[in-house]
Amino acid sequence: MAKKGLTSSPKLNFLLYKMGIFDYEDVLNHFPRRYESFEYTEHTHLRHLDDKERIVIYGKLISAPRTMRFNRLSNVTFFFRNDSGIDFKVVAWNRPYLAKNLNLQDDFTISASYNLKRHEVNLLSIRKGRVPASERTIPVYSLPLKYPPHNFVQLVDKALEEENGKIKNVLPPYFTEKYKLIDRYKAIELVHHPKSMEDVHQGSRVLKYEEALFFSLKNQIIRKKNKLLVSKGKGVIDNSRLKEFIENLSFSLTDSQKKAVLEALKDMKGDSLMYRLLQGDVGTGKTLVASILLYANCLREKQGALMAPTEALAKQHYETLTSLLKETPYKVCLLTGKLDYGAKKEALRQIEDGSVQIIVGTHSLFSKNVNYQNLGLAIIDEQHKFGVNQRAALSDKGENADLLLMSATPIPRTLSMTIYGDLDVSTLTEFPNKKRDILTKILRSNNKSIDALINGCIHSNRRTYIIAPKIEKDEEEDEERSVISIFERYEEKYPGLVKILHGKMDEEDKDDALMSFKNGDTPILCSTSVVEVGIDVKEAGLMLVYEPQSFALSSLHQLRGRIGRDGNEATFLMLYDGNDEDEIKKLRVLENSNDGFEIAEQDLKMRGPGDLLGVRQSGLPDLQMVNLVKDFRMFEYARDDAKYILDNPNEPGFKDLIDRASALVDDATLA
Repeated sequence: MAKKGLTSSPKLNFLLYKMGIFDYEDVLNHFPRRYESFEYTEHTHLRHLDDKERIVIYGKLISAPRTMRFNRLSNVTFFFRNDSGIDFKVVAWNRPYLAKNLNLQDDFTISASYNLKRHEVNLLSIRKGRVPASERTIPVYSLPLKYPPHNFVQLVDKALEEENGKIKNVLPPYFTEKYKLIDRYKAIELVHHPKSMEDVHQGSRVLKYEEALFFSLKNQIIRKKNKLLVSKGKGVIDNSRLKEFIENLSFSLTDSQKKAVLEALKDMKGDSLMYRLLQGDVGTGKTLVASILLYANCLREKQGALMAPTEALAKQHYETLTSLLKETPYKVCLLTGKLDYGAKKEALRQIEDGSVQIIVGTHSLFSKNVNYQNLGLAIIDEQHKFGVNQRAALSDKGENADLLLMSATPIPRTLSMTIYGDLDVSTLTEFPNKKRDILTKILRSNNKSIDALINGCIHSNRRTYIIAPKIEKDEEEDEERSVISIFERYEEKYPGLVKILHGKMDEEDKDDALMSFKNGDTPILCSTSVVEVGIDVKEAGLMLVYEPQSFALSSLHQLRGRIGRDGNEATFLMLYDGNDEDEIKKLRVLENSNDGFEIAEQDLKMRGPGDLLGVRQSGLPDLQMVNLVKDFRMFEYARDDAKYILDNPNEPGFKDLIDRASALVDDATLA
């Protein structure tokens, strides 16, 4: 079916393919991201609206639509009279096609946001005619820009028809009866075709509980496996030499760094293997903790490996460790996929014969041709960017090596116990230096203050990051928001002062771009999110992010952490030209908070934990429906149910659940 295509349009089939949708089951598993209500606003309330209040009105246009253009933006304006005789000025941004589709003869239903200051409404959506009571809860799907929403709704209808009778219940009767859950096919139908929000609630209860239960089962299966691992010959750590090393550092550890080091050392000295997460906000000093633990690992005559998600970050860690350990007898080497043949061959030889004690690199650290003499500690930086399969492959390179995962996406302890149920957690809560002073704002991309800020940075010998969500412009898109097109525009404005950086460049060109940016030869760097983690340029004082809605909040917070690192005031601008209320609400979280814990929690509320956990590249179930914050109570029930299932495997239907969850774990840990 996938080969033929789900639609008669090759263009739409291609977009479905990019979304990971190949068959009708995939269509039905692409659930709505939210629901839009078309319940009409009471007429008496329309004269007493609050700013940004959403309204739904029915009536006619009383003026022809007029289109205006502003550089790369456009709006359509018209006047609209509702059926009680109240007139509204309506503004629709970046939808020039409306001018051709609206007329003065037909009736329309409008959903809009009220702008109190301008006494007008910003159009959210418009439908011809009055919306029947049974159709006033409308699913809204995440779709590519060029995929018409009504086409996808038609595809959902077709999928429901084709899959009727084929979709079976996943949960055994024990749980469907315990929680009064409806049939799985009916649940999917209600989620896609609700007549009310109560329909959405009843349908999503089934799908949310399924996800929560399998997630909890998976965690408990992994925890049981980890508890069975016992290290063979861990070696002894010389506490006096470790204490001397820490005392000779040029800076003091924070209390939370000291606590994290002690917790990890206790694991490293114990009989069971360490399987610990070190989490902390941007700038709390996770790398220093990792360096101390790597040194401690050397003291027990074991090799240590530190894996980073990018070559640039790996090189930075290599330089940091080389500097910290220069007065010790221990050697550090760098192993990345882009090393030349001779350098790589020599590095592999030193790793195998044990003449190098600490190995820093990217995913190449777990390649088949890398043979460690005695790997005792594996550390993975920005662990959510790696799949579980990659984590397991690195730790398996040693005879049951200790494993430390690091993340700059901190979350509250109650949530971390649920998300990382198979891990012990250490959290860094203090900053070694004062917190950064960063002004964060949402602006239109044509705001005139942008050039003034860039010029100010140039004249004060500071640096400017300009971030784009992708490398190249898609053929389907009209707007140029790729890093290549943005680079071309800024290079024209600031000739000789701009460099470009993205993942497809040669390593030599990447190094040249970063070095030129760091030393100030080119004070403007146009980049993708490859600079999100670890890149340390003290002079960076300004960052512009195009299409910030393309990034998760935690990623934007990470990007923001690249500026203001010298303690001086810095500016972080999110250049958003849309009017989606949900997206604006999301971005305002960053305007109002610099707290990584709060931002991560809001991120979980808004998008779920999928990317945060590295789920999509790990083979574990995507948590599309259930939300760790909003549905936390459901997770608590699912956690208890998972324990009951594992303790009573012979109950009807339980073995199938255990086998299915175990298969997910096994798939995830295959190298």
